[in-house]
Amino acid sequence: MAPADDLRAYFDVADRLIAGAGKEDVAEAARLLALNVAHYQLKYGALPLENFADMLRAQTINPETAELLMTGMQQLVGVLGIVMGVAEDHGATRARHWRVPAPSIAWS
Repeated sequence: MAPADDLRAYFDVADRLIAGAGKEDVAEAARLLALNVAHYQLKYGALPLENFADMLRAQTINPETAELLMTGMQQLVGVLGIVMGVAEDHGATRARHWRVPAPSIAWS
């Protein structure tokens, strides 16, 4: 799958998880992600969040932005999966097996 398709697939999975999540699931995921951001800020300094919202609406993105968006969507999908119980832990490898069906991509 091409990087753009991977990114679209993560957005699709995140959207479906959010649609199926309860308010408490979303709140718990937000709290966990806030802790993740706080940890980063304490360790490396403040994040420049002012331009991030524009990245989500951009018509074209560069490879660096694509990597940032992909990593963010992976974090969101992972945290939602854990909170909602759709991710299964597979022992010491900490690999996750997702019960979420593979997305069908229909983006233009």
